[in-house]
Amino acid sequence: MNLPNKITVARIMLIPFFLIVMLVPFGWGSVRIAGAELPAAHLVGALIFIIASTTDWIDGHYARKYGLVTNLGKFLDPLADKLLVSAALIVLVELGAAPAWMVIVIISREFAVTGLRLVLAGEGEVVAANMLGKIKTWTQIVAISALLLHNFPFSLISFPFADIALWVAVIFTIWSGWDYFAKNRHAFSHSK
Repeated sequence: MNLPNKITVARIMLIPFFLIVMLVPFGWGSVRIAGAELPAAHLVGALIFIIASTTDWIDGHYARKYGLVTNLGKFLDPLADKLLVSAALIVLVELGAAPAWMVIVIISREFAVTGLRLVLAGEGEVVAANMLGKIKTWTQIVAISALLLHNFPFSLISFPFADIALWVAVIFTIWSGWDYFAKNRHAFSHSK
């Protein structure tokens, strides 16, 4: 359990705090920022989500820089990402901030690619995250953050950035999923 893996575990441990802050009615009221009003719980939840998302870059950078890449890290890191993003998206559906069909598309892609990776791992192949997959992850994080913040600061100029960001995330989610399957279709043609 090296430092990058501890950071990844910390990211997983932030998920219950995020869920509690977002879903338990503490009655914290709202916060006024530059003329926009935002529920205090959603601001705190967004900060937790953003901090947790940032640890994804930190643990990966640290592991590569200092040669601390482990099998445990290879397992935990994508799991932590999927748990965090899935939890946040489901919360957004619960709050009425994201359409359920978009969330189903995103989460379904994650299950499908994870299944593909398991099939390939059974054949001794490891599928590393490619640039398209990384872009997909960051578009999801940006969209979720914007939705958690009720489109602030773009709400001040009535620009629907959060909605556009969610559409971009869905497009990259579908595109990167198709790319993974297209590049690894041999896993199914060799199956018995």
